Amino acid sequence: MRFAPRFIEPASLIATGPRWVERSDSVVEMIAPDGWSDARVEAWMDWADGLPQDLPTGMAAETVSLGLEVLGGRISGWAGRLAVWGRSTGVFAGAADARTFAEELTASVLLGLAAPARGLKDGVRLPASIGAPPAATVLDLEEASDIKALTAALDGRRAAKLAESAAEAAARALSGVAAAVDRCEGPRGDCGDPARNPALARAAAAARRAGASDLDILRAIDGERIVIDFPPLPVERIVAVADRAPFAAATEAGLAGRAALTGDLILTFDAADARAVADQPLAAACALNLPVLAALAEGAEFAPALEALTRLWTTALEIELTSGFSATVDQARRRQAVRPVALGLAGAAEWLLAQGLVPDERGQAALAAVAGVVSAGAALTACELTEALGPCPEGPALAGEALDALQRRQGLLAALDARQPAPLAAHAAKLTAAARKAMKRDGRRHGSISLLVDDAELALRLGAPAFAHAAVLETADGAVERHLSPALVAAMDEADAAAAERRLLGRRTLVEAPGVDHDILRAFGFTDAELESVEIALAQVERLEDAFGPLVLDPGYVRDVLGIEGAGPLLPRLGLSADALAAAEAYALGHADLSGWDDAPAVLAETLNRAPAEIERDLRRAMEPFSDTPDITPDAVSWRATAAETSALLAAAASEGRRAVRLLPDAAPSGTLLDLPELDAAPRRPEAAAEVPPTEKIVERVVERDRTRRKLPDRRKGYIQKAAVGGHKVYIHTGEYDDGELGEIFIDMHKEGAAFRSLMNNFAIAISIGLQYGVPLDEFVDAFVFTRFEPAGRVTGNDRVGSATSILDYIFRELGVSYLDRTELANADAEPLDADGLGAGKADELVPAAHFISKGFARGAAPDNLVVLPFGKREPEARVVSVANADACPACGDFTLQQRGAVRVCDSCGAAETAGHGS
Repeated sequence: MRFAPRFIEPASLIATGPRWVERSDSVVEMIAPDGWSDARVEAWMDWADGLPQDLPTGMAAETVSLGLEVLGGRISGWAGRLAVWGRSTGVFAGAADARTFAEELTASVLLGLAAPARGLKDGVRLPASIGAPPAATVLDLEEASDIKALTAALDGRRAAKLAESAAEAAARALSGVAAAVDRCEGPRGDCGDPARNPALARAAAAARRAGASDLDILRAIDGERIVIDFPPLPVERIVAVADRAPFAAATEAGLAGRAALTGDLILTFDAADARAVADQPLAAACALNLPVLAALAEGAEFAPALEALTRLWTTALEIELTSGFSATVDQARRRQAVRPVALGLAGAAEWLLAQGLVPDERGQAALAAVAGVVSAGAALTACELTEALGPCPEGPALAGEALDALQRRQGLLAALDARQPAPLAAHAAKLTAAARKAMKRDGRRHGSISLLVDDAELALRLGAPAFAHAAVLETADGAVERHLSPALVAAMDEADAAAAERRLLGRRTLVEAPGVDHDILRAFGFTDAELESVEIALAQVERLEDAFGPLVLDPGYVRDVLGIEGAGPLLPRLGLSADALAAAEAYALGHADLSGWDDAPAVLAETLNRAPAEIERDLRRAMEPFSDTPDITPDAVSWRATAAETSALLAAAASEGRRAVRLLPDAAPSGTLLDLPELDAAPRRPEAAAEVPPTEKIVERVVERDRTRRKLPDRRKGYIQKAAVGGHKVYIHTGEYDDGELGEIFIDMHKEGAAFRSLMNNFAIAISIGLQYGVPLDEFVDAFVFTRFEPAGRVTGNDRVGSATSILDYIFRELGVSYLDRTELANADAEPLDADGLGAGKADELVPAAHFISKGFARGAAPDNLVVLPFGKREPEARVVSVANADACPACGDFTLQQRGAVRVCDSCGAAETAGHGS
């Protein structure tokens, strides 16, 4: 194979520059084309990380001079490797041909004309002579054995999903059991006893309900970790073939409808199509970027350039089939037997708009001519490769089907010639005739050639996402912004493009908005300050109600000025209608697409009124006749669809003449889908009830609480507790409701880092919000007591808590003791009162009430003579003085002078004297 240089020269003019690229473990500097976004560069790096590096035995790497610095030489190195493998297999006659091929291939990538799909870095590689290959896995719905196999596959997949869900639920519950034991800070026996550890009891009950056995629960209590790592369920397509006429006439095809609900069934109506679909995952694939090629080769040069690009990449895919890897031996054998290739056509809708066409009948005819050029060019290249390398093992058996397909395409191209600019359709017809002649003579190297490729990563590397009215574009500073699609901008004049962008993206303001404007909001009480906050928020939000949320408007303003209490969207509660809100949201934040735009340019009106996904589907179907593989883009159905409904859809597709059909149910909504009532326990049998005497029962009615925020009074009481945990000072401020219930806490740390102090402050805010929304303090105490981290240790300054395992442990011990009477959390016993209840009966031990009642809060309402009996006050330990063998002290006269070594010391006054001398 020889290639004339066509793309090398324009590629050498591409401007490149440094780019910082984020990888999994680092940020690296790369050289990349200036027109590539950061996301595109990262996608290419991901692709390069999975490239194989091996070369044929005894051969050195081919040096490519073009693009050596781009992405660290990864693209040129990949092209050089393919060139070496091509030389080793006889694709190229000499080193010069191989080098030209490698540089042309590199140039096409740098220009954005094409991109390869990702392959395997290693695996199984087999030689061309492999013996009898396995057949393609296709189920025939007319065969009883295949019907049985399909039923077994469906039952197996459903059972695997149910088993995985059940095992995951049980594993999560058992992890909760182990965590309940780990969080406990007590004797090991008590922590592992559900009767003494309430958290463990709740977790064990949940594990039992999840299906875990008591043995599993006991093992989790003993510390055994339950880790269930299920391999992902195989996403294997089920390819089936059915007789079109009986299936289309059937009112119900239950098995096929049931299989379609999995999203894995691809139903075809022709054996060749079924085989091509089954072999498609094995294909070496790439995508060609039509808009970029049209910009590079305008007018009459487009068709020859498209043929050259097709020929180049068909050769590259042929070498990839030889040098690449497969996951299993059977896949490698089937791949070598059929040698399938796929050349997807990307940017079809954008190419039509750039040519002044729209995706109508005429535009679809133009795209069909393009597909004819690519299909015939690939087939002709495959025949040339056959002349040098021979046909694929199954080529002779597939030759008749391939010739029939080329004959049908000749007829289609002849019909297109009247509706399509003559050079493009005529070029496709000429190539098709040449390919048919060469195939009769030499056969075909590739068993199937597809023009339909679905690969999101490949589209990202190519910079050709699916057609949409809006596009996400990267700015010079790396930020991404939503804009009108560049293809639509090019197809409109400046005024229409500006109006389209306003409709699509919105004006980001409520000035003169229909339904809700500044005048209406001022009538409700909005001031200039609030309106300014709303206008700032409109530049960032995606929903109108988010611009009026608590993060934008102060809750106190909403409550006191607007008179709105409770949570929920603000604007509907002001009395604004749904229609007014919808009109204002569309004005300010735009529409999902440009459908329904009354001022659309006449030439684009029909195109813009159709959903982009519908346009993409029609364009793929326009290319489908020129592809050996049918279009298997899934048709979306409701997640609640039944087997009968999907059966009817499959029958309708058969009657419409579709080559293949695949249904994909939408994802089910997350969360609970069923509102189940509470069921009473089953009634006892009459005879059992007669044996047990009736007893009175206290029935507690549980009423759902209103989960609205209970606000604290503006003037509130509480206390401040100062203490030190492990030498780190902690101040706890509490705020209480009028009934004494705790409603908020503040936590201040002394001489800690700003990050730690801020974290504790925000933690206190979260606890306070939870308390005000009705979360019981008991739940917080149970959750955070016994947590262990530094600082920890001895607690000073608190008469009820003497030690703590962490700051949180200390805080919630203090709150539990003070507000919940959880005396078991106190670990510093208070000095008990004397038996008479008055301490030692000394008047100076009475504590004035001012020690506990805030004078500022009471505002003088508390009497001055109010006292409180002493409590929680630790007296210094009394010294036990022994008077045995004690002498009178010459200083104080007490008989407490005792011998202490060589010195006698008075235990009363501390006077000391040496033996035989006065003190």
